[in-house]
Amino acid sequence: MAFGGLSGGDDQPLMSEINTTPMVDVMLVLPIIFMVTAPLFTHAVKIDLPQAQSQLNPEKPDTIALTIDAHGALFWNNEVVRDDDLAPRFAEAAAKKRQPELHLRADRDTRYQKVAQVMAAAQTAGLQKIGFVTDPVLHKPGAR
Repeated sequence: MAFGGLSGGDDQPLMSEINTTPMVDVMLVLPIIFMVTAPLFTHAVKIDLPQAQSQLNPEKPDTIALTIDAHGALFWNNEVVRDDDLAPRFAEAAAKKRQPELHLRADRDTRYQKVAQVMAAAQTAGLQKIGFVTDPVLHKPGAR
């Protein structure tokens, strides 16, 4: 393993390839060093925490079930609502201390424009949680 010398009398050509063996050696040793030293860096303070028992708070937020049928009619918790009455109801719900969740159900044939208008009105009023409710389709093997 000879490197090109400075004397011009050698008949061998200069070596123009980079010797990567030292780099590979270092790259193989580094993961071993990290695996050995990593557990030394994790140190925890052991404390004796007090034990307490409590019950879960079963309080669930109120929900508003807003249904839009195929013709664009609105139903607020199964009560017919006009389009003009929707914005004040959203504003009243958004002003509550614990905002209710809006569960939006739309018929398959409902125009998207109507759904977008309802969502925009809810967002404008300040409602934070809007969810879409769908009926699950149970797929049977071999069924489409």
